[in-house]
Amino acid sequence: MSGVNPAGCEVFSFKQPSAEELDHDFLWRAARHLPERGRIGIFNRSYYEDVLVVRVHPGLLRSQGLPEELCDEDTVWEGRYRFIVEMEKHLYRNGTRVVKILLHLSQEEQRKRFLARIDEPDKNWKFSLADIHERKYWKDYMKAYEACLHATSTHHAPWYIVPADSKENARLIVSRIVLDALEDLKMAWPKASPKRRAELQSIRKHLSA
Repeated sequence: MSGVNPAGCEVFSFKQPSAEELDHDFLWRAARHLPERGRIGIFNRSYYEDVLVVRVHPGLLRSQGLPEELCDEDTVWEGRYRFIVEMEKHLYRNGTRVVKILLHLSQEEQRKRFLARIDEPDKNWKFSLADIHERKYWKDYMKAYEACLHATSTHHAPWYIVPADSKENARLIVSRIVLDALEDLKMAWPKASPKRRAELQSIRKHLSA
């Protein structure tokens, strides 16, 4: 997004939920950061964490303050998928376009990047032991992603699965997706009415005198 005026673009990163965020429904912390019309909002992670990480580690449901009857793993995920789809449909109907991109990394490429974070001093800050712990659940995550993508990719808010083993290729694909989304908005400068043009010409004559 380096070619975009930063005054019109905001980035929000979502990490482990805070105590305040856990006191609200799972959509709340993302909804409060939604961009107003005319701006671009970029979410680094989002409410989808609550049907991915939480599904792989269902014990996290107990920390979300939900009544026991709402923690039934046989029904909770389908319910959350439905809430997500309805929220994104609501955004679409109110003029917000939702573009969802998943950078799909292979397990082997992830291993290589973890090794680089250990071997290269300037990348040490990126390495987290939590990443190694989560790597044990690779198959569980793949199942959670498959179910989520199938349930939440819609006409008004589609998912784009981008192969990301090659950073250069991934960036090119993402750039094309973003450009296509912007072009589909058919944006243009506001056109002045005949009355407004006449006013401007009158002002011009005054300034030129």
